[in-house]
Amino acid sequence: VMDPFDVNSPRKILERVSTLLGCSQTSNEVATYLDNHDELKHLREQFLLPKVAELPPSDLTLVDGTKECIYFVGNSLGLQPKMAKKYIDEELDKWAKMGVHGHVQGSRPWAWAENNIEGLMANVVGAKAEEVALMNGLTVNLHILLLSFYKPTAKRHKILLEDKAFPSDNYAVECQIQLKGYDPKQSMLLMKARPGEEVLRTEDILDTIEKEGDSIAVVHNAGQNKGCYVGFDCAHAVGNAELKLHDWGVDFACWCSYKYVNSGAGGLAGAFIHEKNACTVKPALTGWWGHDLKTRFRVDNEMDLLPGISGFRLSNQPILLVCPLQASLEVTGPSLGFSYRFHTPHKPHVHIITPSHPEERGCQLSLSFSVPIAAVFQELEKRGVAPQGLCPCPVT
Repeated sequence: VMDPFDVNSPRKILERVSTLLGCSQTSNEVATYLDNHDELKHLREQFLLPKVAELPPSDLTLVDGTKECIYFVGNSLGLQPKMAKKYIDEELDKWAKMGVHGHVQGSRPWAWAENNIEGLMANVVGAKAEEVALMNGLTVNLHILLLSFYKPTAKRHKILLEDKAFPSDNYAVECQIQLKGYDPKQSMLLMKARPGEEVLRTEDILDTIEKEGDSIAVVHNAGQNKGCYVGFDCAHAVGNAELKLHDWGVDFACWCSYKYVNSGAGGLAGAFIHEKNACTVKPALTGWWGHDLKTRFRVDNEMDLLPGISGFRLSNQPILLVCPLQASLEVTGPSLGFSYRFHTPHKPHVHIITPSHPEERGCQLSLSFSVPIAAVFQELEKRGVAPQGLCPCPVT
């Protein structure tokens, strides 16, 4: 019997499975077959999925409220790892019973608990453990890194980033430019996607660097051939796509962890500095936790600064944020699923704009509808689906 999974193309796999089952490629039978043969399906059991009845928009006249919801919004907030509550309860119990001794006792000593899981995070982003720090939030880390990497001169003062970047990036970059005495209108080099496209093409980024490179101080997305520092905001890449920050030679990067890494709202963020910059790029801001742990508690005010990203730590991290991140990192890694497009001419249809080749995408599935999306969105919510694009604020 032919193995439907011995080809690399998702399209061919779907064709083979549907032929094997004798049904349409978009049928429930095909989806169930793929689920049953998913080698990573056991990981689903490590997370808590809300019941349909627990989602406020659900219409229980249309759907069974006792079933687990269909969760499509991991790009906004990942699901809770089942071990998160156990780990948090352990630390609350330790605090109650041990008090101040919890700083240095137990499996997660509060004074350095995040250090114990940085190796796990390094595996997710493709880095060495000493190149990664778990600290602060995304925007705080972006500010801290830009303070050290962005050293503008009259000739070289531009930061290249995508047009309409997420506010976290846009505000931080704008602020850093102003902080250094430059005008964002002159120093923010914004790149727009081609007409009709949603994502920047690599070749367009490289062309811009070739033309403008001598004036660019920091590139927010690609290219070092012009002597620019290269930094990435990996908020939507970590836990979603395979990353190799060390092998790619990225100068610095930062990310949040509450999306595809499932650490909970406002979870502990991450930062990366390549080892090649460990001795040359120093923190503009220093704090007690940037001091070497071996001598940190001598309290003699003689800074023994840790090299690389570790020296950028300012203070100890909240143990209650370390716990859910640990629970997730113990099971998390980039996941590649299937994507396909189906289109019936002259009828409402869905166009999957995510690249079909697994090496060109992560696990997020992006859809384009031929009908107004607001009505589709509302009907999905009524049926116990948490769709992508869900915003915590009112939208008009």
